[in-house]
Amino acid sequence: MVDAKPRILIVEDEEPQAEVLRYNFSREGFDAVVARDGEEALLMVDEQQPDLVLLDWMLPGASGLSVCQRLRARRETRNLPIIIVTARDEEADRVRGLEFGADDYVTKPFSPSELVARVRAVLRRSRPALSEERLTYGDVTMNLAAHRVTRNGHAIRLGPTEYRLLQLFMERPDRVFSREQLLDKVWGRDIHVELRTVDVHIRRLRKALNEFEGPDIIRTVRGAGYALDATAN
Repeated sequence: MVDAKPRILIVEDEEPQAEVLRYNFSREGFDAVVARDGEEALLMVDEQQPDLVLLDWMLPGASGLSVCQRLRARRETRNLPIIIVTARDEEADRVRGLEFGADDYVTKPFSPSELVARVRAVLRRSRPALSEERLTYGDVTMNLAAHRVTRNGHAIRLGPTEYRLLQLFMERPDRVFSREQLLDKVWGRDIHVELRTVDVHIRRLRKALNEFEGPDIIRTVRGAGYALDATAN
């Protein structure tokens, strides 16, 4: 099933600090994972893209600013929310961090509750499903509270897996998800499902969405995966 917990990647080389952050975010309902340096962080983003990166400026090897810049340069992570955490509190440093692409900048020392609040604020702007009960894309509407989907006023009948797929797509429209990412996010990491199963459920989702002859909004990206894209056809 779709993981309701926002996934936070904490990039921090000081183990005690990393553990404090991981503990506090886990206690607040986040799926918190830790990378010890910039290169490990980039690999972890490639393996499973988080909902937000909490990025220390001073890291061994690639600095936090370098990691931020590299993430912003990639098409698939250019809109990934990033908060820089650092002891550097000069205004020039803050400006530099934001210019490198950070969504927010938090200086040490900070209270865990304040940091959690800042993370939630950034997530609300980037992932509306975390704070809203209705998702809309073009003429498709998902009422998350009532668990109903309509397209141009017509009720769309979806199975549980197709519903979860559509919710994931509508949370992040235009983002391309690989089959592996869809398996991980929709079926779960601990369930063994063949890749072709994804294609089967995508076909079912397409058929349901196109029942009333609307344009196909599921885009197949050859060699990459699938995306919700109203301009696909």
